[in-house]
Amino acid sequence: MEIKDIILQFLTENEEGMRNLLTWFLNTVMEYEARIQAGADYYERTKNRRAHRNGYRKRSLNTRLGKLELKKPQFREFPFETRVFDKYSRVEKALKNAIVESYLQGVSTRRIKEIISTLGAEELSPGTVSNIARELDEKVYEFLNREIEEEIPYLFVDASYFKVRDGVRYVNKALYVVAGVRKDGHREILGAKIADVEDELFWEDFFQELKNRGLRGVELVISDGHKGIISAVKKAFIGASWQMCHVHFVRDVLKKVPRKRWKEIAERLNESLESAKKLQAFIEELEEEGFKKAAETCERFIFGLFNYQKYPRDHWKRIKTTNMLERINKELKRRTRVVGAFPNDAALLRLAVAILLDINEEWLLGRRYLNMGS
Repeated sequence: MEIKDIILQFLTENEEGMRNLLTWFLNTVMEYEARIQAGADYYERTKNRRAHRNGYRKRSLNTRLGKLELKKPQFREFPFETRVFDKYSRVEKALKNAIVESYLQGVSTRRIKEIISTLGAEELSPGTVSNIARELDEKVYEFLNREIEEEIPYLFVDASYFKVRDGVRYVNKALYVVAGVRKDGHREILGAKIADVEDELFWEDFFQELKNRGLRGVELVISDGHKGIISAVKKAFIGASWQMCHVHFVRDVLKKVPRKRWKEIAERLNESLESAKKLQAFIEELEEEGFKKAAETCERFIFGLFNYQKYPRDHWKRIKTTNMLERINKELKRRTRVVGAFPNDAALLRLAVAILLDINEEWLLGRRYLNMGS
């Protein structure tokens, strides 16, 4: 298929066209890698040639768009190496390992058995699973303990919740992801941790770990209204401000009013979030209407709702919520859905970090998230 046909198909048949476009792109990437490694193009006569081509080997690659059939170049003199499969295999390997580990530990269902069959994972023995886990654990450790090289003015904290086996029962556990906007305007995922107890001490330890790895320059921390986070920010980042995520704030207030009033209250509340003066007037209205608990919630967080306004106006939209982490949370949920319940914390962390690695690479290689004036 010609590239123009692939592009036309992409424009008219989005999903199938996207698969064909990605297949063409990844094959082109491997052709480029082959040219670099061989030191020459096909049939090119040059003294710089290090290897001769020896056809292709078909390789399938599972992606979020489905299975792709790729053509992997081969050399006569030495094995061809590519980053294409490494990038995608992290997530696929972690996902497969989590599913099989669940199966081996007796937390699987008939649906999990079907998934294992679909993945072609029946051949994975307990020993193989253990070896894969060790390999993934090394990548997890490396990512979560790497040095933080750039200053991070804006720090974001948000959580996703997952079922994890605890003895004979299942419990919901929070996986917290910490990310930041660097001084150069690029985003970076800085850490991830499963919280058994989300108290102030947990957050003090977490923030200290990040500081030990080089976290510095924090001016604003954006999160939900968890008391432990608020208290820990004051101690860990002297001189920094805490910003209550506006999305979490609206949700917290709406929990205190009748469901039939949600739409109306939400509209009025969002309008009041333009300034502390407007919010104070709205609090008085809530009290007059008999929504005392909703008014108390507003009062409790008012000190942390407008700290973002200290910073450049073109930053406001992106630093008054934790929406920067929304895509991460959605992807974590989507990719972990087939697992159902994780057999242990380590299995959850392996899969989560595999996903975070891919997103972090995209962030660092992509456009700047904010113009930091540098």
